[in-house]
Amino acid sequence: MNVKTNEKQVTLVIGAGDATGGAIAKRFAAEGLVACAVRRTADKLEPLIAEIRNLGGEAHGFACDARKEEDVIKLIEDIERDIAPIEVMVFNIGANVPCSILEETARKYFKIWEMACFSAFLVGREVAKRMVTRGHGTIIFTGATAGMRGSANFAAFAGAKHALRALAQSMARELGPRNIHVAHVVVDGAIDTEFIRTNFPDRYALKSKDGILNPDHIASNYWHLHTQARDAWTHELDLRPWMERW
Repeated sequence: MNVKTNEKQVTLVIGAGDATGGAIAKRFAAEGLVACAVRRTADKLEPLIAEIRNLGGEAHGFACDARKEEDVIKLIEDIERDIAPIEVMVFNIGANVPCSILEETARKYFKIWEMACFSAFLVGREVAKRMVTRGHGTIIFTGATAGMRGSANFAAFAGAKHALRALAQSMARELGPRNIHVAHVVVDGAIDTEFIRTNFPDRYALKSKDGILNPDHIASNYWHLHTQARDAWTHELDLRPWMERW
């Protein structure tokens, strides 16, 4: 289990969207950590930050393009200097954009890789540097079924998510012996979001049967990963509704 302290600690959520990322930030803030939520535009974070503060937690929003090395370095330095040490980093950028390989462009393929993998490397590297000096910490990467198998029309996304999974494995093998818990979470299934409700109403109708993933329940599993005893760490965790085919 990671070191517990009375000093403030930060949970950094890269990709703190309205569903999974926001739920993770809220859950960790409820457990007493400072939530530092990151999106490319800060104004979209205002409702999340306000909700956490209204519930008695501490939260801060940051605008950052995680694909840019200089921006990531500054983000980590600012949080470590001005708020508290980063104890947990959750990488939750999606980039799930389907396209036929016959129509895919080099520009979009590269952009999806930047979003879903390269940015994870940048944030993971910078956070790991600080955690290693302190001798503890948790790094969690949100993966997808695409990281396990490449489906038709998802060549770019599958390539990026396969690379993310490999990054997580490599970091876990290097950093685990240094008491840094690195985990990769395969989220397999539709998530309860406005996008699914609007664009896939038949799928969203399965919510009444627990047929789509609840963001709060995903967040509970992330908290469990962080609090695991280190003699029984989980590296890869699969999360899917009970009726999901796989």
